[in-house]
Amino acid sequence: MKYVAFCALLAVPALALAAETTPDSRFYTAAAEGGMGEVQLARLAQEKSSDPKVKDFAAMMIKDHSAGNEELQALASNRNIKLPSGAGVRADATRLKLEALSGATFDKSYIRNQVTAHRQTVALLEKEVSSGHDADAQAFARKILPTVQGHLKAIEMLASADGVKR
Repeated sequence: MKYVAFCALLAVPALALAAETTPDSRFYTAAAEGGMGEVQLARLAQEKSSDPKVKDFAAMMIKDHSAGNEELQALASNRNIKLPSGAGVRADATRLKLEALSGATFDKSYIRNQVTAHRQTVALLEKEVSSGHDADAQAFARKILPTVQGHLKAIEMLASADGVKR
C-alpha cells in the first residue's frame, strides 16, 4: 500500500508537468527566452560594435523586444504561466562566444547570429499563428510577426551590405 501511495505522489508532479508542456506553453517559453536573448545580445552589441549600423539595429532590438517581452509577460501572468527568468542556455552560450570577439569579427558574428535567430523566430511565430490552441498566444504571435519579419529584412540587408555570409 505504501508503494502505491508513493507512486501516486510521484505521478502528481509528472501530470502537472505534462499539463504545463503543451505546445502553447512551449511557445510562451520559447518566445520569452528568445526575446530576452535578443535584448541581452543587443546590449552587448551596443557596447562592443564598431559599426554604427549594427548599433542602430541593436537599439531597435532593445526597444522592440523589450516591449514584446513586457507584453508576453503580462499575457503569461494573466494565464498563470510562469515564464523563464533568463534567456536560456543557448543565448548564454552565444553571448559568451560574442564577448570574446571584437571589431569587425564581432559585428559579422552578431549579424550572422541575428539572421539565424530572426529566421527561427519568424518560424516560431508562424507556427503559433497557424497551429496554436491558445487564442491569446496566437493573437500575440500574429501581432508581433510583422515586426520580427521587419527585423529579419533589416538584418539580411545589413548582412548583404557588410558581406556577411549566411
